Amino acid sequence: MRRLLIRGKRLHGGSPIWPPMHIKQPARAVPHAPVSAPHPLPCPSAHAQGDYPFVPPNRAPHHPRRPVCAARKTIENMSSVANRVLKNTGFLYAKMAITVFISLLTTRLLLNSLGKIDFGIFALLGTSISMLGFLNNAMASATQRFINYAEGEGNEQRIKSIFNVSVVLHFGIALAAGLLLEIGYFFFFGGILNVPPERVGAAKIVYQCLVASTMFTVMTVPYDAVMTAHENMRYYALVGILDALLKLCIALAVVYGPGDKLILYGALMALETVAVLIIMRLYCRRHYSECRFQPRRYYSAQTAKEMGSFAGWIFFTCMSSMVANYGQGIILNNFFGAALNAAQGIVSQLNGQLNALANSMLRALFPVIGKSAGARDVQLMNKSAIMGSKLSALLFCIVAVPLWGVLPYALQLWLKNVPAWTLIFLKLELMRTFFMMLTSTFVPALKADGHIKGQSITSCCIDLLLLPAIYLAFRLGAPPPAMYLAALVVYAILKPLNNLFWIRKYHVFSIKNYFSKSAIPVFVLAAAFVVAQEWLTRIVTIDNPMSLLLYVACAFVLFVLSVALFVLNNRERQIAKNFAVGLVSRAKRN
Repeated sequence: MRRLLIRGKRLHGGSPIWPPMHIKQPARAVPHAPVSAPHPLPCPSAHAQGDYPFVPPNRAPHHPRRPVCAARKTIENMSSVANRVLKNTGFLYAKMAITVFISLLTTRLLLNSLGKIDFGIFALLGTSISMLGFLNNAMASATQRFINYAEGEGNEQRIKSIFNVSVVLHFGIALAAGLLLEIGYFFFFGGILNVPPERVGAAKIVYQCLVASTMFTVMTVPYDAVMTAHENMRYYALVGILDALLKLCIALAVVYGPGDKLILYGALMALETVAVLIIMRLYCRRHYSECRFQPRRYYSAQTAKEMGSFAGWIFFTCMSSMVANYGQGIILNNFFGAALNAAQGIVSQLNGQLNALANSMLRALFPVIGKSAGARDVQLMNKSAIMGSKLSALLFCIVAVPLWGVLPYALQLWLKNVPAWTLIFLKLELMRTFFMMLTSTFVPALKADGHIKGQSITSCCIDLLLLPAIYLAFRLGAPPPAMYLAALVVYAILKPLNNLFWIRKYHVFSIKNYFSKSAIPVFVLAAAFVVAQEWLTRIVTIDNPMSLLLYVACAFVLFVLSVALFVLNNRERQIAKNFAVGLVSRAKRN
């Protein structure tokens, strides 16, 4: 050992190196270095502060078990998150590309087979199942939030406890939902719904089928939450494709099947929903160890209290949103009949398909926000939330904006017999969805931090203002689009302002960064393209499929280039480039 010290003095002018480079020893204090902590990896500010030890010439510094500096760790986490989100989003995009085509074909077959009246009746009654489906998704997000938070903490026992509590909780919710729907049955068919007298019997049978399917759907929420929390989007995409194919088979059965087509469609749709959910449940039980219902071993009263309180506020918020969304269809039905419910159903379905691209990305991103909150990585959660709001709005615009100028001919080509007011309804609905996408990560970020009570109360009050405003407008003689205008005011102005207030109050992320990096650039670009297309369609006529494809292709390319040049920053461009290169290399290998 003495020889090593002497050798170090001779080589480096009397400054000993200890420990020697070829002997691994714990780090000790050296000149010009802090004694209290090991040295981090190089950070931009380290040299300025004089925090580095003396390093001899031509020698690499020895840093056993050096922690990574916060800035570099955040950059590495963001890159890893981006790659994981893009990979999962890729699976969901493949699913969307297949299911959108199948869904559009299914809708055309059903509209021509059922007719406007029966299709409008099912759209009106089907709102109850989609309404509970919205509640189902919201409750799944509550369960997913706790599972993601526990995974961020690395607590496996708590994950099992959360799952068991969630199963018990959703069993009670399923019973409550079924009871409420059965009570609503007497009110709906006692004068609220405007259904032709000869179709009331068929409508009652369809309603009961949807109630049974809804109860089973609610009970499978914990399994859906586990799958999303594990970010298993590949299997989720396969189930979605299977779901779309089964619905196409049902549409063909309705076209060529005997008997009452509305009753046949309602019964088959209920059976299809149950079949798909059973498949998801069996898969989760087989592949995830926490998906074992053992309440005697894992049930926790404290966890039940926490989840019950959190889920209660989620349920309260969802109920108000359900009333607002479902009530719009009922008011429209009472004033204008079932024919306009057909237009509303078409608009809702088409908007859902156009919105699927953005929702796919958000479904892949929300677990990241929850896990980063559980790991106390505030910086990663903030950047993920701001980036997610921008990307979700852009992904929606990439699909919706190129189609904006050709919607009249596209609807005519798709449906042949387009119900009245469908085009105006669709444009207003697309505008509402765009503003919702701009704030799509606000509520998940608040949920991840646990700040939900105040936001839920104010959001419910805003939702409940919508129906009286629509009813009053129709009583005063307003046309049908007034319903969508009122919804646009609520979802584009009032609810975003409410969410921004709570984001600022709890310092979830920087409002200034959100507007400068996300909201303003995306809004300006989308508005410019919409205005330009409104002017261009007055000059250019789209009246054949070839001109439709050429117009959409040109608008798509111009919009994507504009996004890359004016909206994305350098890091986001690099992530997009790496993702595109990865897709090309995989395609070549295959």
